[in-house]
Amino acid sequence: MTGTSFYSDAELACLGFAFIGSNVLLSKKASIYGAEKMFIGSNVRIDDFCILSGKITLGSFIHISAYTALYGSSYGIELADYTTISGRCMVYAESDDFSGKTMTNPMVGEGLRCPYGGLVRLEKYAIIGVGSVVLPRVTIEEGAAVGAMSLVNKNLAAWTINAGVPCKFLKNRARDMLAQPPL
Repeated sequence: MTGTSFYSDAELACLGFAFIGSNVLLSKKASIYGAEKMFIGSNVRIDDFCILSGKITLGSFIHISAYTALYGSSYGIELADYTTISGRCMVYAESDDFSGKTMTNPMVGEGLRCPYGGLVRLEKYAIIGVGSVVLPRVTIEEGAAVGAMSLVNKNLAAWTINAGVPCKFLKNRARDMLAQPPL
């Protein structure tokens, strides 16, 4: 797309992704670290000022809003088809130990740190509301929704609406969208 803020297909091909589908709209203002570890499906839009780092797999029909960061590290983040992450969200597959038993930050020696992590998965139709944080080892099951400004530190059941710090079940989510004809 010449004259837009998104990379063209030719430019995307030069970024070194492990796989990239069709109709991918990746902002030129996004930061990508470790593209060779990333798989991006078709019909994906990643907006301005997003950060994607580490092992990341994106299905198709996905939108990642501005100022969102996905830190996949070596554990990975997987977003299934039809998932949405609103603006200013943070998703971490790895974190430092904040107990005080060890130091934090990547600039101290490895023997002084004790990071922990695990795969983060968003299943089909999952949505994360604005300003939310998702911690390592979390699965947001099919159709689960996370309200704005929530802290997700445990798995969320399918077709539920959850919110808060920490995130808690509020009510069940409608499945009406499943009646829509597929694209």
